[in-house]
Amino acid sequence: MNGFPNNPRIINVIQGEFEICHSKDVVLSTILGSCVAVCMYDPIQNVGGLNHYLLPHDGTSGPQERKYGAMAMELLINGLLRRGAERANLKAKVFGGADVTSKFSGIGARNVDFAFSFLEREGFEVVTHLTRGTNALRVHFHGFSGTARAMKIPATQVVEPKVPVTTEKKSAPAGGIELF
Repeated sequence: MNGFPNNPRIINVIQGEFEICHSKDVVLSTILGSCVAVCMYDPIQNVGGLNHYLLPHDGTSGPQERKYGAMAMELLINGLLRRGAERANLKAKVFGGADVTSKFSGIGARNVDFAFSFLEREGFEVVTHLTRGTNALRVHFHGFSGTARAMKIPATQVVEPKVPVTTEKKSAPAGGIELF
């Protein structure tokens, strides 16, 4: 078994959101361009979560909104702890931060730098990452097992939703890159 359930329930995580899951049958999913998603999990308690942030911080009023990295990380970690994870067991996987358009040049790199800096400062191990580059990513994360799968997609096909996407039942994509 590759760590992913057959016919999982997919929960889509959009910009500025996070989700926590400890179900064997649920996979968290997101699409990233210059944004970053951090997947964190406790392999002993079988609970994991994923966030999706747009910017490391706003530079003026502080990290008060979920679209900023600092708040997204705090919400993810606190959500995991509330669901039974133990801080000492938490591991991280980092995705995204691509330079998909010259319009947002440098934002992806700053998002990635923030993620690694935050995780190092807080003492969390980053077990794998797929960051930077020029391709957008579709990420699937199985919080129960901590298994992640990322598939590169052309930036021209990325349309990040601005409203929550309804949950649907579908199988994991074939041909992706599996990280473990």
